[in-house]
Amino acid sequence: MSLQLMTYLVVGATFGLYIFIAIKARAATTGEFYVAGKGVHPVLNGMATGADWMSAASFISMAGLIAFKGYDASVFLMGWTGGYCLLAMLLAPYLRKYGKFTVPEFIGDRYYSNVARVVAVICLITASLTYVIGQMKGIGVAFSRFLELPFETGLFVGMAIVFFYAVLGGMKGVTYTQIAQYCVLIFAYTVPAVFISLHLTGTPVPQLGLGAHMGGDPNNLFLLDKLDKTLVDLGFHEYTLQKGNTLNIFLYTLSLMIGTAGLPHVITRFFTVPKVKDARSSVGWSLVFIAILYTTAPAVGAMARLNLMETIHPTTGAEANKFIKYQDTPSWFKNWEGTHLLVWVDKNNDGRIDYAAGDPFKGKPDVLKDESGKDKRGALGQLLVKNELKTNKNELYVDKDIMVLANPEIAKLPNWVIALVAAGGIAAALSTAAGLLLAISSSISHDLLKGIVAPNMSDKAELMAGRIAMAGAICVAGYFGLHPPGFAAQVVALAFGLAASSIFPALMMGIFVKRVNNIGAVLGMLSGLGITLVYIFWFKGWFFIPGTAMAANTPANWFLGIAPEAFGAVGALVNFIVAYVISGITPAPPEHIQHLVEDIRVPGVVRR
Repeated sequence: MSLQLMTYLVVGATFGLYIFIAIKARAATTGEFYVAGKGVHPVLNGMATGADWMSAASFISMAGLIAFKGYDASVFLMGWTGGYCLLAMLLAPYLRKYGKFTVPEFIGDRYYSNVARVVAVICLITASLTYVIGQMKGIGVAFSRFLELPFETGLFVGMAIVFFYAVLGGMKGVTYTQIAQYCVLIFAYTVPAVFISLHLTGTPVPQLGLGAHMGGDPNNLFLLDKLDKTLVDLGFHEYTLQKGNTLNIFLYTLSLMIGTAGLPHVITRFFTVPKVKDARSSVGWSLVFIAILYTTAPAVGAMARLNLMETIHPTTGAEANKFIKYQDTPSWFKNWEGTHLLVWVDKNNDGRIDYAAGDPFKGKPDVLKDESGKDKRGALGQLLVKNELKTNKNELYVDKDIMVLANPEIAKLPNWVIALVAAGGIAAALSTAAGLLLAISSSISHDLLKGIVAPNMSDKAELMAGRIAMAGAICVAGYFGLHPPGFAAQVVALAFGLAASSIFPALMMGIFVKRVNNIGAVLGMLSGLGITLVYIFWFKGWFFIPGTAMAANTPANWFLGIAPEAFGAVGALVNFIVAYVISGITPAPPEHIQHLVEDIRVPGVVRR
């Protein structure tokens, strides 16, 4: 059976399963639409949380980042998993005890202000929309390669599937769909990893294979030593070497950690369990389910990079230690070229794929020639090209988002495994997109419409408003998915920075600091979100202020070497400081609010 037919069957079967579950678990009340009726078992909720959490960034992009960044990409492993520990200890049980539907609802009540509630909604929508862009990119990448559909068409198909089961089922339908999606994605992620680990090291456990000896290697090298040597020989940095600024790595990790603890669509998952005790248990189970993928990812990334290097620059055979001729490239190479996520530029016209550090598109000779073939820049232009080719010999562009999806093809695994990986990547993107879109729609329908604009709205009208808001959010997310500002994990990292700088401090102070009032909380959230947005937009080049030079997005120009994706930790610090200082010079919260803060943290009934 052909790969395309196999992929259509596997992906189609998973889509059918999601739609069937959505129909069977249709939400009939606002409680079912927002929090699944608060009746989800902790183990099942842990599985659904794992799927909600392990997005396209985790499934598709994280191993790609590890493959190309090596040691420096450990920030994603430490930050995203460490954030769950913060969530388990500092937020989930207390928010579940409070017993409301949404994060903005808690912030509005705790800070006794509709303004605080609106600001929380703005922060939630900003972070969630940024996050969902990465999921849309992942859906498009998976569809464009394996179903041989244009990126745009794949995106629209994904939007339609999410629309059906999220709008129809709400949190109840999304929860049980995410349980199925977790089973699909974790099986799709681990099965290829086991095969590849066996092939390279003879070890069936990828986590152990990462530190094992290479199978059949004459020098008996460890896998990571082999990868280090291969990369250094071609002019890259060592895979296991720290290359980034230590301060930036620390803040990047911290930003991802507190961003994790502040993401509304993750927090809302712990409103769906029956009791406070179940919220803690649910976090523990979600960590177990997440750890299966996150401990496998380093092995997948390292093995994918080694397989890629061996394909381009084999160390055995007749062409050993030579770059492969383009005419001899395997079928997977040409297949991915069709997606434009892998591009070869023959700079020196030798027909071989020279792969090294550097931008493959800089110094490309044919861009300097006119229609007659003459150099448009004359003698100076020719000199520039020659000098560029001496220093930048790289001829290959590889998008980081393709590594997990291409890995089974590179390793020559069976078609059913490749189809399974495609289904897993799509499941990961759909599950998180549904959770994010549900968080956005509930903030609009429940927090803005029901909470402020029309408090007397009936449950039926609120349920309809939630579904309309969900449809609108899907359309907006689809538009941004067609024009993503970066690869999936990069965009997601920005979303975590926005959540870290705005929502997490407000929740932490709302639970643990009685003295923080509504003025301090509002100004803190606006300050943290504002400074983070300005920093991101400035260094990403997304706006231009007339009369000033736009800062280049390079470490040399960053403030203290802090990347835009890591600046959320600085924004959070600003949020904490502004909220605390302003609260100290303005009236204290009312006594009943201070009692509320005390009661959230101790056993007993919360006084409202």
